[in-house]
Amino acid sequence: MIQGLHHITLVTANAQRNVDFYTRVLGLRLVKKTVNFDDPSAYHLYYGDHVGSPGSAVTFFEWKHARKGKPGIGGTHHLALAVADLNGLLKWKRRLIDLGLRVSGPYDRHYFTSIYFNDPDGTILEIATLGPGWARDEAADAIGTSYRAPPAEMVVRNRDEARIGAEMWPEPVSNITPEMALSHGMHHITAIGQNIQRTHAFFGDLLGMRLVKRTSNFDDPNSAHWYWGVGEGKPGSIITYFERNPRTEPPVQMGAGQTHHFALAVADDATQLAYREKLIRAGYRVSPVMDRIYFKSIYTNDPDGHIVEIATAGPGFAVDEDVAQLGKVLKLPPWLEQHRTVIENNLQPL
Repeated sequence: MIQGLHHITLVTANAQRNVDFYTRVLGLRLVKKTVNFDDPSAYHLYYGDHVGSPGSAVTFFEWKHARKGKPGIGGTHHLALAVADLNGLLKWKRRLIDLGLRVSGPYDRHYFTSIYFNDPDGTILEIATLGPGWARDEAADAIGTSYRAPPAEMVVRNRDEARIGAEMWPEPVSNITPEMALSHGMHHITAIGQNIQRTHAFFGDLLGMRLVKRTSNFDDPNSAHWYWGVGEGKPGSIITYFERNPRTEPPVQMGAGQTHHFALAVADDATQLAYREKLIRAGYRVSPVMDRIYFKSIYTNDPDGHIVEIATAGPGFAVDEDVAQLGKVLKLPPWLEQHRTVIENNLQPL
């Protein structure tokens, strides 16, 4: 079965700027510095919690001088990181604004509260609280079984920009405090599709993920917004989709700030192979199993073309360096070691 999110891989046009932002501004740990195994001329950078646990890993391919990407059908809209509570969220708002970033929110999403901003490449980032959770308007054993409209009073409240703008931690936040730490990993990933029932047939019926909430986009009530997860829908297991009309929503434009793929986690090789056979029987194109050293991967596409990876939980990022030294030096897979000098000469040192 799917255990939750494994990682998301996005595109950056500048690796050094990317490292500075995700480590110094957001406080994530650089847990692996390597190259794109399919294009060793480019960096592949991994950030996450202390060991880069599945569900915490946010990774980037460096495509130097790439044009800016744009969200659309077949792509990802935004990535959400999890924070413990509202106080932590308000501290993030104050810290980011004081650092010169434009921040919107906090917005009440009924099941969590969140703020939005952009990384240097334009990626839409959200920081969302862990609660109150999906059982706020449905019994815990019946979440996702019926449509739940966004509460009207909440929609009105989220349009009060003066109130929202004033909701901020009162003092400067120069350091990331324990209650702010983004060590909980990802909260959810939100992508865009054109037929929510077809999307459910893929994630729910085929991959076996649980539909934990069926509602509408709180900022666009005419657009369906469904959430799939694992178990009770814990943060770090959630993938969500906006349903958009292809007559008005263009296809995704790949480039800097956009998602290349996202990965779902499975426990082991046998489970991964079982999913591969299931996808093939259902008529999906699936890659062979690929050895990514820190996990094994297969790749397919959702019904709108978004690349979806299924990755094993292990062996993990400490397989080739000590935990204390993660991300310190450039690591290469064995088949690229003979080319290390050439590869290093082609990369801008970080």
